[in-house]
Amino acid sequence: MVAKTLFGFEEILAKELRNLGGGHVVEGVRSVSFEGDMGFMYKANLCLRTAIKIIKPVHSFSVRNENELYRKIYAMDWNEYLSVDTTFSIDTTANSENFTHSLYVSQKVKDAIVDKFRDTDGKRPDVDVKHPDLRINIHIQKEHCNVSLDSSGRSLHQRGYRTATNIAPINEVLAAGLLLLSGWDGQCDFIDPMCGSGTLLTEAAMIACNIPVNINRKGFAFEKWNDFDQELFEKIIESTLNKTREFNHKIVGYDKAPSAVRKSIDNIENANLSEYISVERKNFFDTEKFTDNRVHMVFNPPYGERLNLDMEDFYASIGDTLKQKYPGTDAWFITSNLEALKFVGLRPSRKIKVFNSHLESRLVKYVMYEGSKKAKSQKNADS
Repeated sequence: MVAKTLFGFEEILAKELRNLGGGHVVEGVRSVSFEGDMGFMYKANLCLRTAIKIIKPVHSFSVRNENELYRKIYAMDWNEYLSVDTTFSIDTTANSENFTHSLYVSQKVKDAIVDKFRDTDGKRPDVDVKHPDLRINIHIQKEHCNVSLDSSGRSLHQRGYRTATNIAPINEVLAAGLLLLSGWDGQCDFIDPMCGSGTLLTEAAMIACNIPVNINRKGFAFEKWNDFDQELFEKIIESTLNKTREFNHKIVGYDKAPSAVRKSIDNIENANLSEYISVERKNFFDTEKFTDNRVHMVFNPPYGERLNLDMEDFYASIGDTLKQKYPGTDAWFITSNLEALKFVGLRPSRKIKVFNSHLESRLVKYVMYEGSKKAKSQKNADS
């Protein structure tokens, strides 16, 4: 099978798959291939935090032109996956000199499938692009075509808990990936000081408690497959819920906008995580660290894409607040405004290239020491 992901998340998705029990895990570009049985496919959809889709290859062949594509799709035994009473849709990715229009490829594949049913059954299945019973994935790379079934359906970032969003909400898969890249493991207090609609807070709590990330989702495409095993799926759900763990620290969110605080609280309630997360209306620049213990901070500040802010002043204030009020904190944030980063006035200890939608961004880490760094280094040397 193949798990699709965002650029830069291939390594952490591969690690997730290995931890889950996947076999023969191989990183690709925006994807990771792996082996597993039907139960593992259910588990991958339910538990993988950084996967967007899980697709199951069912056939592959070489192809040089549209007539050959039509013939080879027609020759497949579609009764194994479809009937005249089920609906389907086709999603195509083509990277080939011979096939330059993905919509045309989808049309040709659709024609081959419906013609096959007409010829063998006298009736044809219908196409439904919004809520099909079967989603077929076509991937053409040069002269090689892979035919796969999409086991996920809607993108796996649609977890099911987020009903209210603010301006520019962070994608849930991106949020989970940033948290895992930052090393968040639920072993200390956590803060998101610009929490928006609460996505980072919710994903952080799910990681901390080892909750299957898509437990609140309305459904998966594989539930409509001919060979769907309801009893096995329920066993997988039960076994993953048995592996949740208790979390004994605090997860705290701030936002200065009352509407964002309300939306955060609603989404956190939808995810059944209110006992672990508290959200308050506060401006980050007026706050200070709420504990003497170590704190893990991850946030998504404005980039200036949609908000009218003085970015130089804003990013300078981030640096000042971290320096003066957040000792003993590992502070991570993502930004696509690489120019504004210079005004933070701190040297990042890590910089990781990621993409937020189409925006090339950096996930940066600032280690805020207790006291001065020099004193800390001296203390370590003395000990």
